[in-house]
Amino acid sequence: MTLVITGGAGFLGQRLATRILADGHLKLPDGTELMRPAIVLADRPGATLAPELEGRVTQSALDVTDASATRDAMAEAQAIFHLAAVVSGQAEAEFDLGLAVNLDGTRNVLAAAHATGRRIPVIGTSSLAVFGANATEPLTEATPTQPGNSYGAAKAMAEILMSDYRRRGMAEARVLRLPTIVVRPGAPNAAASSFASSIFREPLAGQPARCPVDTGLPLWLASPDTAVHGMIRAMAVPERDWPAFAALNVPGITATVGEMLEALQEIGGIEARDRVTIDPDPAVEAIVAGWPARFDTSLAENLGFRRAENTIADILHAYLAAT
Repeated sequence: MTLVITGGAGFLGQRLATRILADGHLKLPDGTELMRPAIVLADRPGATLAPELEGRVTQSALDVTDASATRDAMAEAQAIFHLAAVVSGQAEAEFDLGLAVNLDGTRNVLAAAHATGRRIPVIGTSSLAVFGANATEPLTEATPTQPGNSYGAAKAMAEILMSDYRRRGMAEARVLRLPTIVVRPGAPNAAASSFASSIFREPLAGQPARCPVDTGLPLWLASPDTAVHGMIRAMAVPERDWPAFAALNVPGITATVGEMLEALQEIGGIEARDRVTIDPDPAVEAIVAGWPARFDTSLAENLGFRRAENTIADILHAYLAAT
């Protein structure tokens, strides 16, 4: 019983694998369960595994833009989590790369799933970036997608493709529109939203951090545990219950950057708050300010999705407990 996670060597992929190993099983949309599945983390070569995964999963080098290699990697899969992506800031700076990975890579994964001859469940991740700044809040799944950047555009196209694969019965494809995930461990990445973790992670570790947006900017946020719970829940929802269009908005928390900094001070003290410098970056603001921050997630909640934490302070306590 093989489970493939593309982008599996990333933070969320490894966290997802750790959770599935702890549970010992994974429920699928048709009601069957993968018991102690063999987990393959398919990603770029050279990634470092968390100690708790050493010897318990298989690492496989994979470039999802290579259709043949992707088909080979999925040949024995009973289920797929498709997390491989080029993040927002990089996708805006490198248009061709972002489109190749975020759209063409998704197409290759879906085609590989279909080539197995089995209706494989494929859980993909999208983003609130598929919506534009003109959307009326709170947003629902019926809100039109009008992305204002290249990352959101590629993700919106990938959502449509996954939904069409599901409609045609070529894969049990489902998409989760994730909020901005905080707090991500490690170094900052090329995502425009990377600062949302940096303004917590670095100050709590005694290091300075730069905030490139105005403190009044609201964000739609969720913890890593909420994201992982959402992926596992998405795999388990019965086929008859998933909405006709494959994309679903995941529960999260709305908070302004100022409120995030207040939570930082509450947990880490004034010393931690003082390590954050407000230094606006027009390029980052141009991307992030176009993202909505308030969602009606009743559809997801009715399907059993939930938030792991209810406040930013809760998220910070959970982060500190895990570090």
